Amino acid sequence: MGLYDAVRALPLEVDDYTLERAELQVSSEFTRVTTTVVLRGPGLEGRGEDITYVAEEHDDYPSSLPLAGSWTIESYSAGLEPHGFSDYRRWAFESAGLDLALRQAGRSLADALGLDAQPVRFVVSTRGDAFAWQGLYPELEFKLDPEPKWEREFMERLAATGRVRVLDLKAYYRGTPVDVDPDPGLYRTVVELFPDAVIEDAALEGACRDALRGAEDRLSFDAPVHSLADLRALPLEPRWLNVKPSRFGTLAGLFETIDFARDRGIRMYGGGQFELGVGRLQIQKLASILYPDGPNDTAPGAYNEGPARPGLPQSPLPPVEDAGF
Repeated sequence: MGLYDAVRALPLEVDDYTLERAELQVSSEFTRVTTTVVLRGPGLEGRGEDITYVAEEHDDYPSSLPLAGSWTIESYSAGLEPHGFSDYRRWAFESAGLDLALRQAGRSLADALGLDAQPVRFVVSTRGDAFAWQGLYPELEFKLDPEPKWEREFMERLAATGRVRVLDLKAYYRGTPVDVDPDPGLYRTVVELFPDAVIEDAALEGACRDALRGAEDRLSFDAPVHSLADLRALPLEPRWLNVKPSRFGTLAGLFETIDFARDRGIRMYGGGQFELGVGRLQIQKLASILYPDGPNDTAPGAYNEGPARPGLPQSPLPPVEDAGF
């Protein structure tokens, strides 16, 4: 039985919903904004977080959709279809529905899926000073974003820590602050100096493909994969996949892609989207159940809220097995 088959028939009773906006001033140029959809049923609430990055898109959020009624997870999802939501917004409503349905059933997600929750290994994704973090937490593992301006000596120092697990080359982002132009020289250095690291979102054309020769079993994808069709359409079948649930929009799309990856032996790890609320706990729960040992980019949100400092939770995180998502 597929993962979605385990939850599609869960009953869901919805009375109405409310919205909660969260903001975090990251810098003078960037304020992170998310919106949490709070579905309300008889005596219970279910939550899902919209992680849309453009702050203005959280203004005038739809607050009066006709969601009240008796549903199943599957029929509720079908009822969302006519609204034409983006994947991120659709995920907020879908994950809120699953959270409420599980709470109404008094079940955890692990129980509903027939699987066990495990401690979650996590890595810290930072564009800041990884050495400062490592000085405080020597066992911390990292997901880093190499840039062409990185000098070889700097990369050698990073490699010498032995704590870099994923290198994200970000070749598939366009028009964002994190775009990185493909650079064959950078790719060759990454392959050479980090022989055990997962290499994420590398360009696969021309000289870049040549630079990756011999590292094919370490290639992973994230940004291009919003569906099973996207995964199948990649120019090669990867051995790794970064699973960001909000990219898929629907529970059905997420779970069918995970089913495929499990069947094909594609190793997975969870990815974060700078969640400010319940979305972070939900990606941690999914990782706990489905890929607990991967280099999960699901560190507690406190790691995104300031520079390196003592007192933060360490990997692995204990499993959370309460009712809900």
